[in-house]
Amino acid sequence: MFRFSVFILLLGVSVFAGAQVKPNILLIMADDMGYSDIGAYGGEIKTPHLDQLAKEGIRYRQFYNAARCCPTRASLLTGLYPHQAGMGWMAAADLGTGPAYQDNLNNECVTIAEVLKTAGYSTYMTGKWHVTNERKIDGAVTDSWPRQRGFDRYFGIIPGGANYFTPMLYSDNRKYKAPDHFYLTNAISDTSVRFLNDHFRGEKKAPFFMYVAYTAPHWPLHALKERIDKYRETYKKGWDAIRAERFKKQKEIGLFPASAVCTPRDATVSAWDRLTDKEQEEMSMRMAIYAAQIDIMDEGIGKIMQTLKENNALDNTLIFFLSDNGACAEFISSGESKAVDGTAETFESYRLPWANVSSTPFQQYKHFTHEGGIATPLIVHWPEGINARLNDQFVSGYGHITDIMATCVAVSGARYPSVFRGHKIHPMEGKSLLPHFSGQSNNRGRIYWEHEANIALRNGKWKLVAKTPEGAAFSMDSLQLYDMEADPTEMNNLGRTDPRRVTAMYADWEAWARKIGAFPLDTREYNVRMQAYRRNINGGFDDNLGGWNVHRAEEMKGSIAIDDNSRISGERSAYITVAQPAARPASLSMLWPFRAQQGERFLVRLKATALQNTHFFVRLESTAPGAGKVIDREVELKPHKEQFEFASEAIPENGMYRVGLYFGTAAAGTRLWIDDVELVPIKK
Repeated sequence: MFRFSVFILLLGVSVFAGAQVKPNILLIMADDMGYSDIGAYGGEIKTPHLDQLAKEGIRYRQFYNAARCCPTRASLLTGLYPHQAGMGWMAAADLGTGPAYQDNLNNECVTIAEVLKTAGYSTYMTGKWHVTNERKIDGAVTDSWPRQRGFDRYFGIIPGGANYFTPMLYSDNRKYKAPDHFYLTNAISDTSVRFLNDHFRGEKKAPFFMYVAYTAPHWPLHALKERIDKYRETYKKGWDAIRAERFKKQKEIGLFPASAVCTPRDATVSAWDRLTDKEQEEMSMRMAIYAAQIDIMDEGIGKIMQTLKENNALDNTLIFFLSDNGACAEFISSGESKAVDGTAETFESYRLPWANVSSTPFQQYKHFTHEGGIATPLIVHWPEGINARLNDQFVSGYGHITDIMATCVAVSGARYPSVFRGHKIHPMEGKSLLPHFSGQSNNRGRIYWEHEANIALRNGKWKLVAKTPEGAAFSMDSLQLYDMEADPTEMNNLGRTDPRRVTAMYADWEAWARKIGAFPLDTREYNVRMQAYRRNINGGFDDNLGGWNVHRAEEMKGSIAIDDNSRISGERSAYITVAQPAARPASLSMLWPFRAQQGERFLVRLKATALQNTHFFVRLESTAPGAGKVIDREVELKPHKEQFEFASEAIPENGMYRVGLYFGTAAAGTRLWIDDVELVPIKK
């Protein structure tokens, strides 16, 4: 039976004077962690604290994320589909195809923190944000950072990834380098504990919402040596043996029925016993570091649980634990050292063969909408809100990342707004999970996905899914149909035997996709999208100097900054001062790199004004040392607004180029403004 506090919550009663009735809410997210990695989902990695939460709470067999870091985080925070929150792709780029792909958290959504603050909650966040466009992060445009989106306190990283030992850190809106002897996972855990202790000392009667977004076990493979050593021998048996052991355990614990079939080893992966001894040593070490990252995260979660217990808050804290996407099969290798030892000088991933293990028993990975890309472990722990007879049990129904917002609204007594700060807000897309806490169904219904033209629709036991290769057009011929009750690992495609259902479900999906702005579907490779974005110069400085490489030599007495009272157009312009010129124009410069192809030609346009006669240089040049220039013009500027346009010669060869504005030899006392810089391809 439910305890009285939850009973009155379900009746819609809020809070008695002088006593907290509303539950605290703790949302914990792992980064790039596969479905089977933790002990409670079949893994051999030591996760005693997560296992304890599972034993004392409930687990979901089928709970879904949005297939990739940014879309999932946007969906989790807002209770909307990623496109509705402005995050149809990644925070790396505004794709320029409409508001769904602006890839920055928009104003047509509200975060859980913003909603719960209206119900009296104190709100805290630690860890990875990753729902602000990276150009805005670079330019310190903070309007979509955690503090501006409802969190009272924040510590972590605003971008999507970092060196665990030497990251750039963000505390509220302040940015600084990590101190010596730093490790990011431990810092996230320890700061979460500190925020909680501060809360209990100062806000004893207020409930809290805390979002702990670990970067573990996302690449790079960085962990502490003693924890890596704990797993050095574990993975020498190889991925085939580990995968088989995980699936066996998954059946034993009831995660899958005895009739379930594990997908075959990925066709691109060699059998372990065909590797050389040296290859086995290296690959087993990769997985040992990955396991250590999860182990350290679990230890931190234990510290957070202990803090709640010490403050008599564990029983009335609703805890969620889940992962942002399926296992990551990305090939990453970019560090100063290529040793696989988990140190700060390395920057490696654990690679596709081990991601295939993390996805056990599913196929596919992060990016894709087969189960291996979107299935997440979800553990829910709430002694005062989950019927005790359900402890250590699996939920029979399925759910989606958008359901977290709906659940938080339901248990907090908050009202989800239709208008917030003058902006119309999309209605919630999720359904509360509260019925599951008493063993009931919430009649979940349809769930939709689109990411890089990988699509899916889940409706009851039926799932429609398609994988689209990078660079290829989406094709209905790729659609597959599965009965997820009979075939939870997607082994038996029923599309050919039930084509009418495929057609009907695709029509349903397409209507949704058009409604939320998913079209046009974009299948370009990551770097192709990024280079297209680089040609869209931040020339109006809406993102301050974000995306520009600003250089000032030590001997240069001058500066490049942003003037928020533009003297040319818009709200901002670049403001250049030269107190004393240097010998070289490059001593004070701002550079915009992009990739160009042989034979292309460009126009460079800009506007400028100054308080006195001065000069500067405009160049379009290769970034290679000693390479030539296809635009090299000295601009003589008088004290009034002027507009300039320069046409380039043909690009001589494929490679990286840059628009360069050089001010180092400008006249002493120069005060100069630049605005509306554009790079325009000249059509042949």
